[in-house]
Amino acid sequence: MVKEKDRCKRITHRSPEEIDKSVKRLNRIEGQVRGITKMIKEDRHCDDILIQLSAVNEAIRSLGEELLLHHMKTCMVDDIKNNDLETIDEILYLFRRLR
Repeated sequence: MVKEKDRCKRITHRSPEEIDKSVKRLNRIEGQVRGITKMIKEDRHCDDILIQLSAVNEAIRSLGEELLLHHMKTCMVDDIKNNDLETIDEILYLFRRLR
């Protein structure tokens, strides 16, 4: 597994468009969370709040999966080409974290 201090030295392969897309998704999620806060303050019905929480969970999970897939197709491929097989342990760790 990659040590935290080594992680900072690594580069990613995200294009400006990919970064923009991820940031927009995170901003949307942030808005959903603010909406849930407002719903709780307004003492809205539990079902409505739970549905919104579920939507936020799904949005975060989906973004995580997309980032993991991108990581596997770029960073991991580079690592394997450079005979850095520790990347396999890293991806197993990431899979466990994203469950």
